[in-house]
Amino acid sequence: MKVAISGKGGVGKTTFAANFARWLSQKGITVLAVDADPDASLGTILGISEDVLADLKPIVDMKELIEERMGGSGAYYSLNPMVDDILDDYCVTLGQLQFFRMGNIKGGGTSCYCKENSFLQALVNSLILGEQDTVILDMGAGIEQLTRGTALGVDVLVIVTEPSKVSIQTVKVIQKLALELGIPRAVVIGNKVRNLKEESFLRDHFSAEELIGMIPYSDELLEMSINTGSDELPGGSLGVQLNTIYQRIVDEGR
Repeated sequence: MKVAISGKGGVGKTTFAANFARWLSQKGITVLAVDADPDASLGTILGISEDVLADLKPIVDMKELIEERMGGSGAYYSLNPMVDDILDDYCVTLGQLQFFRMGNIKGGGTSCYCKENSFLQALVNSLILGEQDTVILDMGAGIEQLTRGTALGVDVLVIVTEPSKVSIQTVKVIQKLALELGIPRAVVIGNKVRNLKEESFLRDHFSAEELIGMIPYSDELLEMSINTGSDELPGGSLGVQLNTIYQRIVDEGR
């Protein structure tokens, strides 16, 4: 199963991705958690030490590796570099869970990043189309890392939103991109929902088929995003709600 998770910055997307990956791994499922977000905080929330993360450079910044795989430093380069072994060499393993920091596809500027972008695109292709294990891609607010071909390998796109107009506008943009790319299923998760008014606000903007779950505002989840390192998942009624949402995503991906 391949799941891409996106949403506006600050909505709790990465905490959700980390907990979903933990939940799957605790069920004995081998999970590859990929940080494809420019903010690159998934590893921290998963509890990987700062020392380990400091030594784990994003793949996009590994100039020598990219030059080697892309065919040198000249103007011409391979559009299909060999990347299948990259995961084995640059992952951090946490039991059933593996963490991989991809890095951000570079945008405009004075320098050309065509080679780096092509290299990362090949990595995305390998992860989505070639990796046999369950893959959780923690993405930025957009899904530009996906092309039409690789997007068809994503089973479910999960878009996390707060009950606010600005956040919902971001969801609509991502939904449009997903439709254009042909992603078979895009679902919405409401997060940090404080009351019935906010629940109604989300239900007014999304159909029952789109909105597959809502997570109440939780100091426990906020604490998890700040004080990382614990493998414990939320318990009690919050844990039951999260379990239901996670299982719904798994069912959507079948």
